[in-house]
Amino acid sequence: MPFAEELIGARTVQELTSALRVVLPDAGLPAVRAAGSALPPLALRERSDLLRDALLADLPDGYDEFANVVRAAGDRAPTFTGWLIWPVTSAVAAKAIEDGRPAAFEDALALLAELTDRLSSEFALRSLLNHDLDRALAVISGWTGSENEGVRRLASEGTRPSLPWAVRVPRLLTEPSSTLPILADLHRDDSEYVRRSVANHLNDLSRVDPGLVTSTAAKWLAEPDANTLRVVRHGLRTLVKRGHPEALRLLGFAPVRVDVTGPNLATDAVAIGEVLTFTASVHNPEPEPARLVIDYLVHHRKADGGQTAKTFKLTTRTLAPGETVDLTRAHPFRVLTTRRYHPGPHGIELQVNGVRSGRVDFTLLPAVVPADAG
Repeated sequence: MPFAEELIGARTVQELTSALRVVLPDAGLPAVRAAGSALPPLALRERSDLLRDALLADLPDGYDEFANVVRAAGDRAPTFTGWLIWPVTSAVAAKAIEDGRPAAFEDALALLAELTDRLSSEFALRSLLNHDLDRALAVISGWTGSENEGVRRLASEGTRPSLPWAVRVPRLLTEPSSTLPILADLHRDDSEYVRRSVANHLNDLSRVDPGLVTSTAAKWLAEPDANTLRVVRHGLRTLVKRGHPEALRLLGFAPVRVDVTGPNLATDAVAIGEVLTFTASVHNPEPEPARLVIDYLVHHRKADGGQTAKTFKLTTRTLAPGETVDLTRAHPFRVLTTRRYHPGPHGIELQVNGVRSGRVDFTLLPAVVPADAG
């Protein structure tokens, strides 16, 4: 993932200023220019918000005039593309909400769809969804029939309950069925780009209402096309990791009787930044083949001394009668910005078709500081 300054930085401000001056050659754009020097300490979304506010300060007050400038920049300025579009679309949404007219709201949705090929308008769409979900979904549902795959994807991606980097839309979480018509229209889409979004959207919903998601997946699988199983498999991935029985059944992972050995750890203590290696084996003693999804869980110590488990994929295999699969995994405890480790007791256990077994504990030690550090 690039750094924030690589996505929205000084060059972004220069390109945005140039694009706007193609339309408004006499505009001073003081707020936009000043934003360039205020970006360095900010995270990515904060940078977008700063530029959004600068655009609202520098461009015409009325929604219609504001939207006309944006459309004209899109028509006439070659630099009007890329990450500068995020603050532009956010400003369009803010202007429409401030205006208050239904016509401005619906035009803003149309403008976001027009701009989404330059950079997806999914983040700005959240403001309009929060302002009037029912009105927004009525328009967005029509995007599923667009000839533009970017617009079709925007219908699914912009309405995801847990869209990364984006503000939450609470009603998408409390009313998870509200976006199902969009997914129903798009799950067979010709574009992998769109279908991937549908699967991620379905996976988001699985964290809110597993039953709704498995019943939806079952309907899709009852009338599949060549891509349905792949979409469903990706959409059910969180439920599979959680050992959800219906999700496993839909994907062909029935309850089985297997013999599990391990996990066997190479060491009972490992430092943050190092790798813990373990082995295991799974044997099918039955006279029928066994289709298996084999995962493992790492029980991480929390700051309060408790533990929380995270599931990691090992393999998906079909074992013939009497067959054994031997497994080896080197699990890294590298430092990540998205995960903080707490030294102390940890654990690892296997999970086969949703059934856990063989937990073994180990100690996570503080990171080793090189002798010449500092």
